[in-house]
Amino acid sequence: MELELGSTLGRLGIAVGIGLLVGLQRERAESPIAGLRTFALTALLGALTSLLALEFGGWVVGAGIVSLAGLVVTANLMKLRAGLPDPGLTTEVAILLTFGLAAYLMVGYVEVAIVTGGALAFLLHAKARARRFVETLGEKDVAAVMRFALLTLVILPVLPNQSYGPFDVLNPRQIWLMVVLIVGIGFAGYLAYRFLGARAGTALSGILGGTISSTATTVSYARRAAVTGVRVPSSGVVIMIASTVVFVRVLVEMAVVVPEALPEVGPPVATVLLGFAILSFMSWRRHAQGEPDAMPEQENPTELRPALVFGGLYGLILLAVAAGENWFGAEGLYVIALISGMTDMDAITLSTAHLTREGRVEPAMLWRVVLVASLSNLVFKLGVAWVMGGRALARQLAPLYGVGAVFILLILFFWPLS
Repeated sequence: MELELGSTLGRLGIAVGIGLLVGLQRERAESPIAGLRTFALTALLGALTSLLALEFGGWVVGAGIVSLAGLVVTANLMKLRAGLPDPGLTTEVAILLTFGLAAYLMVGYVEVAIVTGGALAFLLHAKARARRFVETLGEKDVAAVMRFALLTLVILPVLPNQSYGPFDVLNPRQIWLMVVLIVGIGFAGYLAYRFLGARAGTALSGILGGTISSTATTVSYARRAAVTGVRVPSSGVVIMIASTVVFVRVLVEMAVVVPEALPEVGPPVATVLLGFAILSFMSWRRHAQGEPDAMPEQENPTELRPALVFGGLYGLILLAVAAGENWFGAEGLYVIALISGMTDMDAITLSTAHLTREGRVEPAMLWRVVLVASLSNLVFKLGVAWVMGGRALARQLAPLYGVGAVFILLILFFWPLS
């Protein structure tokens, strides 16, 4: 393998730059083993051994990393003899990673090395924040992380990647992959809630609630409004913002499942999102006079039972969408969207996107099905707000939802066909 001179010099410069970046952080942390110059030299050593390996073989890189490890061990022995406390192995691991990154950079993708080097420097710098975040986690939160690992790293790989059943759409691994996607989105919101929790203001409460579950947020804040009538205005704002975040969720889901169709399906949904964002901002300006004292307790989205329920629901709706499209055409899809969208937007979005990826549903039909489902979802949440939160909360949400529903209908009927 040969490298051009200009490319080689440029990669050497980037390697040294990564070493200086990581070394700067270690210098600021007053590491007793290595600082700015040592990390720069380590990166240069990794890059040069990689170049030599092109001529003499990969054993050169192995010899380099073994020699570097020997130097690290020697430095630690000298540190212990001097009576210095042992702060851990962070600097030692960072040195070896810097060497490996520089060696990879000379023969691999520059972008990968740069991103990894930046991530390494950030992780070293974020030690205090990471520690504070871990301290905020309770036993239930750690268990949630482990359950998410179970869903993602244990269950997903062992499921068969083969289609079964009528219409050949029930693929266990693909279904569970969608479960992991939805649980992952909710889990990210849950972790943010655990970190910000009581400090979350009205707007942020709505954003986090919509990320975790807009329907659950509607139920929580409707109950809160019923118990504490003074919280009705701010509760309505939170519910409205959470209903807006739903459209962010469906955009993310469509982008993950069928990215090639995003240029066609994204603009109409993004337009609706913009309209709801404006309505949410107007509601926030008018009603959010005070901040809620704390977000209501949010349920953990990584529980196995809800994940299984969603997986079953997704599979049923996937089958129903395929059957409806096959037997009744567009009208069948719209009916299914109206029914399934009442309590859940994710399943109908993902199932229709899956069929779009397979070429069974047109992209123009995908975004229309999603918006039809959103109409029934708005009606359902307004009913929940009325029944559980009282008339005052329903009166606050009804005009906003009404304007939003009219806007969705205008998009459905007048958005130009591609």
